[in-house]
Amino acid sequence: MADNVLWGQYIPSDSVVHRLDPRTKLLSVLAFTFCCLFLTTWGGYAAATVLAGGQLLLSRVPFRTFGRAIKPVLLIVSFTLLYHLLVTREGIESGVFVVWRILLFVSLASLLTLTTKPLELAKGLEQLLKPLSAWGVPVEAMALTVMLAIRFIPTISQELDRMILAQQARGFDIKSASGHRQGMAYLSLVVPLLITTIQRAGQLAMTIDARAYGNGKGRTSYRVLTFSRIDYAAGGLLLACILLILYL
Repeated sequence: MADNVLWGQYIPSDSVVHRLDPRTKLLSVLAFTFCCLFLTTWGGYAAATVLAGGQLLLSRVPFRTFGRAIKPVLLIVSFTLLYHLLVTREGIESGVFVVWRILLFVSLASLLTLTTKPLELAKGLEQLLKPLSAWGVPVEAMALTVMLAIRFIPTISQELDRMILAQQARGFDIKSASGHRQGMAYLSLVVPLLITTIQRAGQLAMTIDARAYGNGKGRTSYRVLTFSRIDYAAGGLLLACILLILYL
């Protein structure tokens, strides 16, 4: 179970995407998201898919690993497609476009977490939101919260995996149960999983407090983020591709 959820997990590699500054990747994902919001034709969605696929190839993340990362979303988008087919007037085309857009969003977000370390991601987000600190916005705390939320996803998955193994040791295998019984068995794990997650969050909060982290304001960093030539080249190329897609 834990091996199937890769959100928040970093896959080390020496690809071009891995070497990019986290701010470049965050801005690229944001720009790509806005681009997808304005797509209205089959050709535009196809071009956006080619652009996303090119980034996946450059990242050198195995397709099998990437497929496991977005697998949990497929069930949600299937219900979305079914809703549009049965309820909305637009029908099939509208449903396909909505699902296609969601998959593009999730793909880029998954690629971001797979190629960026959580600490670097938090640091990049903090640097991008730094101007908001002049208006009293707790930028450091927000960046830390986002980083911890992403990192908690595989932790929760591992805890669920341990609960399933504990039940198997007691003679009950959830995966081999029938559909209705399997669903009820997973529902019975929600409360203990929630309690365990809250306990882990409390321990993490005490750990941060014991190390006198505070709100993170004014803390220095060992690694200073700087844009390199590859960041400017990658950002300019992506922006040009997005503008071309929107123009066509």
